[in-house]
Amino acid sequence: MFWPKYNITDRMNSARLEIERARGFLEAADLREEWLDEMRIEALVREAHFSTHIEGTTLTLDQADGILRGECIPNVARDDRQELLNYREAMDYVSRQIGSRVEMTEDIIKEIHAILVKDVRGGSLEPGNYREVPNYIVDAITGKAIYTPPPASEVPGQMGEFVEWLNKRTGVSAVLTAGIAQFQFVQIHPFLDGNGRTARVLCTLILYKNGYDFQRLFSLSEYYDEERQDYYNAIQGVREAGLDLTGWLEYFTEGLQSQLMGLKVMGELAIKEDAVMGRARKFMLNDRQLMILRLIVDDGQASVEEACERFDLVRRTVQRDFARMVELGLVEEVAHSKTDPTKHYRLA
Repeated sequence: MFWPKYNITDRMNSARLEIERARGFLEAADLREEWLDEMRIEALVREAHFSTHIEGTTLTLDQADGILRGECIPNVARDDRQELLNYREAMDYVSRQIGSRVEMTEDIIKEIHAILVKDVRGGSLEPGNYREVPNYIVDAITGKAIYTPPPASEVPGQMGEFVEWLNKRTGVSAVLTAGIAQFQFVQIHPFLDGNGRTARVLCTLILYKNGYDFQRLFSLSEYYDEERQDYYNAIQGVREAGLDLTGWLEYFTEGLQSQLMGLKVMGELAIKEDAVMGRARKFMLNDRQLMILRLIVDDGQASVEEACERFDLVRRTVQRDFARMVELGLVEEVAHSKTDPTKHYRLA
């Protein structure tokens, strides 16, 4: 029977506390549907891009965004495009599981893998089928093997034990379960290829099924890809520690915390912007003035010069706009120093 080994540390508890705070905020916040829809699209783009980028695709984030929004992007490798589209399909599959009480099964995991590697590399990756040959993981820099997964003959048994644990875990939080599952899946490495992507999608699925979908606005893979060596080191560190997951779970929970705290800040900013812009419309500000006000909301403060440069406006016109917003009590002048005499304005 699979049973993970780890200790609960102060670092984990601190990260989980912030995760719960962000979860509570996102569940209670009055966020506009238009904002949520756009942010979900952006989160999906970032997750699909960074997760496939970890595995070797060469697309830029802008190219990935264009492809997933249906644009024709030239000079893109076919497999890179297909892996990205497959990842979106897998995330759509996962999103449909939100609120589902259906137990985790090997068939669900196989379905995720089948979606992820569909029509990639000439269909040679045996979508949804456990490997029947040995596999090994190499260091991307040195090319040397750093880990040899279990023999193919042991994969079905280990996957069965793993899925049984997922369904019968007792007293393990959903966040730690997701982190444990991500590592253990990579450790078993049940498929010929696509194991990393499948592990990250599986991790997301576990969070979603347990009420931790965070409005589908986060991307853990972005955190992994930013400092990819830290990601690899955290995984390899478990093997070097005799399969003690403590270090990996600290890394995992702090990564999720980092993503969600940034998301919380953006949500707070969106609520603030809605409140300010709603009040501004009552004063019948024109579109240009609303545009300048939005700049102040987004950047925290702005000057006449910045507004002129950003929107290609006439200085005298912008000065009058700022003067009117000050008069209405929407913005106020920021005290400036002798070294920087430029007038800046912030929300009143």
